[in-house]
Amino acid sequence: MFSHKLKTSLRALKAGGILVAASLLSYQVQAVQCEYKVSNDWGSGFTGAVTITNDGTTAITSWEVEWSYSAGTTIVNYWNVNLTGSNPYNANNLEWNATIQPGQSTEFGFQGNGDNAMGTITSCVVAGGDNGGGDNGGDNGGDNGGDNGGDNGGDNGGGDNGGDNGSGSEPSAVELTDLMGVGWNAGNSLDATGGETNWGNPLLNQQLFNSVKAAGFDTVRLPVAWSKFSNASNFTITDAWMNRVEEVVNYALNADLYVIMNIHWDGGWMQPTYDQQEYVNNRLAIMWKQIATHFRDYDHRLLFAGTNEVMVDGDYSTPTYEYYTVQNSFNQTFVTTVRATGGKNADRYLVVQGFNTNIDHTVNFAQIPTDTVADRMLMEVHYYDPYNFTLNQNSNITQWGALATDPNATETWANESYVDSQFQKMKSHFVDHGVGVILGEYGVISRPAVSGHERYRVYWNEYISRSAIEHDMVPVYWDNGYANAYGFSIFDRNTGAQIYPEIVNAIVGALE
Repeated sequence: MFSHKLKTSLRALKAGGILVAASLLSYQVQAVQCEYKVSNDWGSGFTGAVTITNDGTTAITSWEVEWSYSAGTTIVNYWNVNLTGSNPYNANNLEWNATIQPGQSTEFGFQGNGDNAMGTITSCVVAGGDNGGGDNGGDNGGDNGGDNGGDNGGDNGGGDNGGDNGSGSEPSAVELTDLMGVGWNAGNSLDATGGETNWGNPLLNQQLFNSVKAAGFDTVRLPVAWSKFSNASNFTITDAWMNRVEEVVNYALNADLYVIMNIHWDGGWMQPTYDQQEYVNNRLAIMWKQIATHFRDYDHRLLFAGTNEVMVDGDYSTPTYEYYTVQNSFNQTFVTTVRATGGKNADRYLVVQGFNTNIDHTVNFAQIPTDTVADRMLMEVHYYDPYNFTLNQNSNITQWGALATDPNATETWANESYVDSQFQKMKSHFVDHGVGVILGEYGVISRPAVSGHERYRVYWNEYISRSAIEHDMVPVYWDNGYANAYGFSIFDRNTGAQIYPEIVNAIVGALE
């Protein structure tokens, strides 16, 4: 990995609302290190990043970096930064990553075209919030420290962590769910076991996530399959895949979305049996150590989710003691492994699941993992009831709920009152005891050949979304990118355009 470092002591003044680098007349000297690095270079293009590290003793409250390339190299995409100029390029902080505490770092990334990836940092300018007196201390400690320590600290939990808390302290896991609003799954993309486009979807892109945010969603779930891109003998994940997942995470963060990133089905290797317990826990620990270490400096808008729908293949019955205790051990391995990687992972919000994400199995059998920090745990379940209406494409059950007019096309169970009673179980068992709840998947397949079906599909999604919000859960709609019959897609994966605006409005409208 190529890197170029610029380390300098800078004094910051605020004059007429403009930050300038000064060499004299400051009460506070701050040391900042800016490091340029190339993470992937394929000859005609590259991805890279700049890390800004605060080596001083007081908080940095804004920053600006300038760098340049030899002729012919251009930046074509970027994330976690405001970017202007064209060789040299000028980057300055967003609101949420403006503040860098002493000893901490922040990073922004970019993609470039050209055969020369080796950029040269020419300027690295910062301003501080605790300058301790005099005109510069007054301006930056009051204005910039006040703006970023108050506004940015309010919006991002003290400057470097997620959460809207005006006091600067971070929200509890339950409080966080209120900030996460409603969510959307980028399903059947990064979780496609043969590669991102192997299940028919295009590469995920920035415009898609911008569109999801603009539609009113505040959270995105990124299901990820890692094993295709890891060494089968030692489970080492390739740099190329880790970087691609990071690029997509940055798309979402750049759109100001909370992100839930997991190890998804991934080929089904997490079998919860005594025979497989040691193997799975070892593999889970190895993989999560790599993932967590790579992302440990990301702010707390990024949540890790350990597993997905763990069950014994083909067995949908009530789990045995063996099955659910082994599955609980997977949750504990995940939490223990992530916490041990340090950095922001020491108190990152973590998401664990109940057995097969079934609400009844979760309430009856899930054990909350032992943790080293309080109020950072969330429980995830999924909801697809009644199956014959939501998932079974061969079923004659095509209506649902109070709007139904044909008893022969309607299930006799899993109506509105059932939804509310199931979600109340999650609230009573977890939310009321300080554990946040994520409804990580829900949805109904489209059946355009069935007259009137769309009306009931919209109503089901509206009711589930609203009931989830009313029971203090985060509803995250399952979108698999497939827009034809029996698909779940509500956004065009290429352009971000809304395919089913009625469903989008039904979900987002649950917040009203």
